[in-house]
This record gives sequence, structure tokens and C-alpha cells, in this order.
Amino acid sequence: MQTVAQLTIVRHGQSAANVAFADAHARGVAEHGLTGRDADVALSPLGWHQATQLGRWLATRPIDERPEHVACSPYLRARQTWTQAADTAASLGVTLPPADLDDRLVDRLMGDLELLTPGMIAERFPAEAARLTADGLYAYQPPGGETFDDVAIRVRAVLTDLNTRHPGRRVWVVAHDAVVAAARHILDELPFVDLDAILTTTPITNTSLTRYTHTDGHLDLVEFAATAHLTEEDHHAPLIR
Repeated sequence: MQTVAQLTIVRHGQSAANVAFADAHARGVAEHGLTGRDADVALSPLGWHQATQLGRWLATRPIDERPEHVACSPYLRARQTWTQAADTAASLGVTLPPADLDDRLVDRLMGDLELLTPGMIAERFPAEAARLTADGLYAYQPPGGETFDDVAIRVRAVLTDLNTRHPGRRVWVVAHDAVVAAARHILDELPFVDLDAILTTTPITNTSLTRYTHTDGHLDLVEFAATAHLTEEDHHAPLIR
């Protein structure tokens, strides 16, 4: 089976929503003050810094470790992450490929619950907490939204296309924690319950890297949620919403 030579999936940098959700939780309030669509949520100041650090790190890598093709979620925070990383690398004399946007790489679609904190959901959709508890995080389908199986279907299609169109090349995907989780479910054949146990101890932090390499016709995991390119101050670890 032909595959890419290397697949690296990076989660976007910290977003304004990551900050707002964490702040609302810390203060014990429901409202976070965000407006607009999830797709339009931008990076936070820390997120911009994390993307800059990623670009600096990439500029230090040997040419055979840099991406040859980049696929990116169309969500603003993902696009900003790669643009900032590539611009930073360019300022250091290293050219990285522009990103091809792919709608199938968007975050998990939450439907009517988009950008709602648990407190906001409890107030506006009081029956959903019981449904979530009964179904579990991965099987739960928000009204108008997706289960993780739905996410996995579209991520599987992306992976198939990347292997077909870019065999033997180093490919990066810039997306969301849900996309990373779906890729592990697919490529490592991990049931979601096993994946959940892994995420409890190793969350998919902002700008973390999950990398696979080609071995004997398939892709093998070589690192998961790695953050060696970040300093301790650059870390942020919100869990999957």
C-alpha cells in the first residue's frame, strides 16, 4: 500500500475560545463573552507565540524533516497557526509550503451547542447533559452536530486522499484535537474508550505534534502530542470539548 512517507498532525495554537472556556470554568460562571462562529475564533496572544515557536523550530530542522505538503483546516485559528509558523520560518531564511485548505479537517461540529460552555448548555438545553452521560463523549451526537464516528469518517477520507496524491512525501496536517484523536483511532485502530484513557494522561495540547512514518506499507506512530519545540511557558493543555 502506498502512503505518505511521513504524516505530522499539529493542533492549532491556543485560541481565544480556549482562554474564554478556561476562564469561565475557573470563575464558576456559564457565560464566556464570545460571539460569532467557531470557525472565526482567532488565536490568543499565547497562540500566536506558540505558532511563532513552531516556525522557529521548523527553521532549525534539516530539509528532510520539513513538510513538502501542508493540508489545513479552514478555521481561522488553524490558518493563523500555519501562516505564522511559515512566516516566521521565512524570516529565518526557510521556505515552507503554503497550506491547502480542506473542509473535512474542521473541528468536531457541535451543532446547536457550538461555542457553548457546559453551564450555557445546562441553561439552554437542559436535556443534553443526561444524553451526554448516557451516550458517552464519543458516541454522543449534539443536536445538529457530529459524533466522533462522523469525524472519523471525514478524516479517513482525507488520509486516503493524502496517501493517494502524495505518496512518499512528508505531509503536515494543521487542524484540531478532534482530528488528531480521529487519526489515532483510524491509524492505530484504537477504540475510542482506549483513546480516552490515553488522553487522560497525554492531552493533545496546542501546537503539539503527532507524527507517523511509513513502514512496510503502513503508517506507524513515532510520537504523540509532542511539544519539544515549546518552552514550559508556551504550554497549554485544554481537553477536547
